[in-house]
Amino acid sequence: MLGSESDETTIHCASAGLAANVRAAALCVIRQHPPRRSRGFFLPRHGSLMLPDLEHLIHLQQLEDSTADARGQIEALPQRLEALDALIAEREAGVATATESLDAHKTARAELEKDVAAVQSRLNRFKEQLMAVKTNKEYHAIQSEIANAEQELQRLEDGLLEQMLEADVLSADVRQAEELLAQERVSADRERLEIEQKRASLEQRLTGLDGERAQIADRLAAPAKDLFETLAQGRKGVAVVEARDGRCMSCQVRLRPQLFNDVRLNSAWIQCESCQRILYYAEPRHVAG
Repeated sequence: MLGSESDETTIHCASAGLAANVRAAALCVIRQHPPRRSRGFFLPRHGSLMLPDLEHLIHLQQLEDSTADARGQIEALPQRLEALDALIAEREAGVATATESLDAHKTARAELEKDVAAVQSRLNRFKEQLMAVKTNKEYHAIQSEIANAEQELQRLEDGLLEQMLEADVLSADVRQAEELLAQERVSADRERLEIEQKRASLEQRLTGLDGERAQIADRLAAPAKDLFETLAQGRKGVAVVEARDGRCMSCQVRLRPQLFNDVRLNSAWIQCESCQRILYYAEPRHVAG
């Protein structure tokens, strides 16, 4: 019995010594290779909820995006107005071209009518002379002049008829161009009104966004606000982006696994090691099939 108790004491002491050695070795490894901490400003978590400042930063970025979108739409409005003016100018040029063609045709037609009148007058004169001839030679000569005049008159009258038909076409072109111009002016006036209403709506939206942005900014701690402003100014207005599938969705650089795991907690301001933007994680939404 005494020998058995002595053996148990020996085994217990050996086990205690082995456990101490394992703890010492583990502590040595930890000291030599400390765990890498993700870059960011770690604040206490509130249960399983997102860090309030991070939530405010995300909201602030959404407001920044909406503001940039509204300003972009306002900046594009003058181009729409210029396009309307250009279309009106094009229609006005169409009316001017059609009118010039009609006016030129009227001038040519007036000249042709003068030629017709001149030939008709000469023909009448030849017919009067025919009544006064005394010899066959004079009679045949005037008959020849009359025949030539009648042929020329027929040619000119045919040309005049063609010009009359052409005048109808040109007049229709002018009317159509004027109708298109009138329709375009009505449409342009309506669109200009819509553009001005759109401008007023966007400016009102900007005012609301600015007010909401100020409210959110007031809720942020000074370091968070300063970081956001610095990043937004240097990153084309984008300071906060989603991390998804192990990547920064802005620069598309793959994140270190530990860094991505830290981002998934949404418990700190963690910046992308490539583009320096603040990262957050959004749970994927599953749409029912």
